[in-house]
Amino acid sequence: MRNNLGLFLSKRAELSPALDAVVEVASGRRFSYAEVNQRSNRTANALRALGVQPGERVALLLMNGVEYLESFYALAKLGTIVVPLNWRLLPHELAFMLKDSGATLLIYGNEFEQTVTDLRARGAEGTDVREWIRVGDAENGENFARSYDELQAAASSEEPEIRGEDDDELYIMYTSGTTGLPKGAVHTHDSVIWACHTMLATAEGRYGDRYLLLLPLFHAGALTPAMGNVHRGVTNVIMRVFDPLKAWQTIERERISVMLAVPAMLGFMLQVPEREKFDSSSLRWCMSGAAPVPVTLIEAFAKLGIEIHQVYGLTESCGPGCLISPEAALAKAGSTGKAFFHTEVRVVNERGESVQPGESGEVILRGRHIMKGYWNRPQATAETIRDGWLHSGDLATIDKEGFIYIQDRKKDMIISGGENVYPAEIENVILSHPKVAEVGVIGQPSAKWGESPAAVVVRSDASLTEQEVLDHCNGKLARFKLPKRVEFADEIPRNPSGKILKRVLRDRFPGPAAE
Repeated sequence: MRNNLGLFLSKRAELSPALDAVVEVASGRRFSYAEVNQRSNRTANALRALGVQPGERVALLLMNGVEYLESFYALAKLGTIVVPLNWRLLPHELAFMLKDSGATLLIYGNEFEQTVTDLRARGAEGTDVREWIRVGDAENGENFARSYDELQAAASSEEPEIRGEDDDELYIMYTSGTTGLPKGAVHTHDSVIWACHTMLATAEGRYGDRYLLLLPLFHAGALTPAMGNVHRGVTNVIMRVFDPLKAWQTIERERISVMLAVPAMLGFMLQVPEREKFDSSSLRWCMSGAAPVPVTLIEAFAKLGIEIHQVYGLTESCGPGCLISPEAALAKAGSTGKAFFHTEVRVVNERGESVQPGESGEVILRGRHIMKGYWNRPQATAETIRDGWLHSGDLATIDKEGFIYIQDRKKDMIISGGENVYPAEIENVILSHPKVAEVGVIGQPSAKWGESPAAVVVRSDASLTEQEVLDHCNGKLARFKLPKRVEFADEIPRNPSGKILKRVLRDRFPGPAAE
């Protein structure tokens, strides 16, 4: 079998045609593996008829659903490069990603009509998109986009000619950098398939499991498990958007056996009244990551009979990094475990030497699931991948038994509700206010989101208020990036080279965050 990810769906449909592949919680629609593969083939053949070529970039601006997965596999079969877009971003942020990737076709959900209208109005300077394909009925008389449903219905369900394999690019997933400019992590058919291999060899999963997919599919933390589920023969039970009450209801109704949720989601689930009344006996474990999982959260779910397995990974590693084993989940609560099966992980000092137990160092990873590099960013690639090792920028300690404990992020990234937020991007927006002289953005602990951005501002005009700063950010940043609090200071502490001392700011303004 050729090393093309799209063929994994074809093979699973051949082996398990009647097995549930996708269950949509919101719509109630259910699709077998045979049905999803046929739909994916129709999409592939329709796109090929439109002239989509191997190596061309096609962007997806879709909520979680069967159309997302079938489109992804269709594009994989065609050898096309997928650009998953974060639908929480603003039009100008999406326009940058579309232009940077050179995407020529966009498949989008009709709920994003206003955003797409904005993108299209930017013309050639804004995007290179030449074809717009809409999923769902048109709204407000929209007529520039082709109908996904009509294109799919008119196309053949025969397997398309397979193009692309091995080290050919499969997708570009954008992740913001410390400069505030997004960088596209490039994964290949080979790196994604090896991510599935290492995940399935490490996590305790079984054929016929029912996996609750809560995270948006534009995240590696959702996309890689979804692909691994196809590989294993697992049902993807997909929530369009996260709702804590519906999560418990779905676990009971669909007999969910495994799932993944970020700590903020788990916190919201614990706040559901009478959560104990829901039957969660089918749920063997829940993986949780994107931020360190509080021990109190692990213990609270343990009382409900649910094991929380802390996971550590990166977009650049296609997800896998470290995972706590079931037998160590409680004994080593707070640890993210050891390296995945086909992964090497070290904690090193500034000289690249492995640290001693209890010492802090940077996490570096190596494996065939590591990204090929950053799209059109050779310097950034060279800085991140050195001698085959992916340098995460995350600080951790390792104990005598080899268990890793994530501490902090060298790059000062804030993780709010599972979303990566980079201070430099917010700082750039705030600095554009005429009454701001200096600013430093830090994360403050949040009971709801894990962390929330807070801005420490030095005024150039004494009349500047907190509300003015917050109002200035509105509309310039996605909502999850908006600072929740503004603190004022006489100066921003910096080191001799001018870098803001974020640790000093965090000590001075420890929070908690405004909710």
